[in-house]
Order: sequence, then structure tokens, then C-alpha cells
Amino acid sequence: MRNFGHWSPRYLWNRLNEKAYRRSHPDEPWLTPTADLILATYLIKTDVGLEFGSGRSTLWFARHVAHLNSVEHNTAWFERISQMLKEGGLANVSYCLKPRQPDDGQEGLTSAYVKVTGDFADGSLDFVLVDGICRSACALRALPKIRPGGMLVIDNANLYLPCKSYSPNSRTAKKGASSELWKEFLEVVNGWRSIWTSNGVADTAFYFKPWKRDLTG
Repeated sequence: MRNFGHWSPRYLWNRLNEKAYRRSHPDEPWLTPTADLILATYLIKTDVGLEFGSGRSTLWFARHVAHLNSVEHNTAWFERISQMLKEGGLANVSYCLKPRQPDDGQEGLTSAYVKVTGDFADGSLDFVLVDGICRSACALRALPKIRPGGMLVIDNANLYLPCKSYSPNSRTAKKGASSELWKEFLEVVNGWRSIWTSNGVADTAFYFKPWKRDLTG
């Protein structure tokens, strides 16, 4: 049975605003409006990125960066997005299908889906978007692959990480991170600059990898 406990007047207002935004911005990633704005102003044409979970973001990234690597677990969705990329003449996307398997391990840590991170050298990616399955494992394994100054984007972060968001089912500071892998993730990014965005329905978080400082001079 569905839980409608979060259907407060504020939530309904935010939900209506979200739907209006989706209709008026049909080509933008399915993130918060502020997150879309950050991506549009931060990314440049020479960037190379990786996304877990494909969709509108795949086509949008393809039009804004030099090269995108995208990972999808759903076969039907993979075929649909592949066709959209073909129809759009977008040839700068390396798109791979990695279905979920019964032996994928804790939070997918040993899955082929997550192991895609092993295809990239450390510090080789300008950005990574985590918006698919196995999010904790993807986020954790992607961190070394991001260059200094690059960013990690986590959609629906409020469902996994402690925050002050009023979006439904958000994790509070008292509850803490939703799993051991997310706790480990928070330890690694402790001290990183971050931006937390919300539309009252869901949240998108940004983590920026620190630049290495030269302490010898």
C-alpha cells in the first residue's frame, strides 16, 4: 500500500512546480532545477564524463561535453536511449548495458555495472553522475576516477545521506547514512566542497574534488 503521509500542502505545491518545470524544460536532465543550472554553467565542451543511469541526461550531456560514458542496467531502456542517440546524431557517447545479476554482492559492489569504473584511469574524468542502481558502490568507486577540481553528482541524495531536506523520506542527521558504504563515502569526501540542491520532491548533491596544493614552496 502506498504511503501518502508526506502529501502535505507544501509537498503538493512543490510537486506541481516540479511537473511544470519538466514540461517547460523537456530536454534537461531529470534533476533539480538548480542542479541543471549548475551543470549548464560548470561543464565545458572539452569535458569527459561518466553517468550511471541513462535517460534525458544522456542526450543533454552528449550535446554539452566532448565525450560521455554511460552505463545502463535495463535492456528495454538501453534500446530506447540507443535509438534516441542514433536519431539525434550523437556519436560521442560510449553506451554500455550491464544488467543486474544475482551475485552482484553487497550493494552491487562486485557487479559488472559498478566495475565499469575500472575502465578509467584515476583522475581522468571531469564529472560523474550517479543516478542508477547500486548508487553507494558507484559513488564510492567513482571518487578516485575524478580529476582534482572535478565533480560527483548524486541524484536523490536525500534518500541515502543525512541532510536537512524536507523532501519526502529524507535522511536526518540522527538517522545518518543509509548504509555502511554510504558511511564510507562520507568519510572519503569529508572536507570536499559540496552543494546540496532540492526542489522539495527530491534532492541532487554535488561534491567537488579538492585541488592538490603544493606545500613545498
